[in-house]
Amino acid sequence: MSVWLPSAPCTPRACVEATVSLTAVPRAALRLTAVVVLVLVGVVLAPVGGRFPSRVVRWWSRTVVRAAGVRVRVTGATAPTGTGLLLVANHISWLDIPLLAAVRPARMLAKDEIRRWPVAGAMVARGGVLFIDRDRLRALPETVAAIAETLRAGRAVAVFPEGSTWCGRAQGHFRRAVFQAALDARVPVQPVRIRYRDRAGAASTVTAFVGDDPLLASLWRVVSARGLVAEVEVLPALAPGSHPDRRALAAAAAARVRGEAGEGRPVAPLGRPVGLSGPAGHRLGGRRRVPRNAGERAGVQADAGRIPGERGAVGAS
Repeated sequence: MSVWLPSAPCTPRACVEATVSLTAVPRAALRLTAVVVLVLVGVVLAPVGGRFPSRVVRWWSRTVVRAAGVRVRVTGATAPTGTGLLLVANHISWLDIPLLAAVRPARMLAKDEIRRWPVAGAMVARGGVLFIDRDRLRALPETVAAIAETLRAGRAVAVFPEGSTWCGRAQGHFRRAVFQAALDARVPVQPVRIRYRDRAGAASTVTAFVGDDPLLASLWRVVSARGLVAEVEVLPALAPGSHPDRRALAAAAAARVRGEAGEGRPVAPLGRPVGLSGPAGHRLGGRRRVPRNAGERAGVQADAGRIPGERGAVGAS
């Protein structure tokens, strides 16, 4: 694995809430079966997914989340249709993928390793997923060009610019390279904020899919929980030409997702905060600055100027 790849300090043991309840086993098994069936249907139909009306894809996406026992609450603006659109969101769970598709069906940017998965990899590739080879710096311009071409064709592309999943109580920095495609294609950027809450309305980490957490363990934890709510807030889109470069565009999108009042300060390559370089407290530009928290420490990455991939992300085409 390349040293530049983003990572989060979140781990299943330290950050994720448990949902152990023997009485919940029958309900959880039924939910898990429903999710698996729905996902398999989606994978099989992925190669012809573009022929389905967007409302059908959005319905299927919401149904997957609801089948897992998670209520869906979508608020905010309406995502533009009839034009290319770069959808960007914070990344917490595998549930984020159908939740973004519920906002607007999109081609997902995913890591290249998925292409090599038996059976499913070929089906996903035929379904229109865009792939990024995270170990090849030279592949970056080609990936950006492919995303821009898709956007010019009037399609939506969904990306998680943090490049790694976080627990939901902390967030990573938006890496900027993918925003170049939106600039080149002159299409809007649609920021989306995703949050998960428990039955009391507090932030929940049950859905987090972080660190070395196995997918099956994450699935079981979610279907075993009760009262989970997925909140999807569609924030005002960033219009084409409203920001001079990808650095400013990434900063503005990140600021909206985090709920910051301003458009956000400029971000350095790969979303690193200005004034940081390498390990915590190293010098840059004659300054010394210690990251304020674990989330910011995790955002300090070697600068390779690349697009990070998502952990196993796929989406509706």
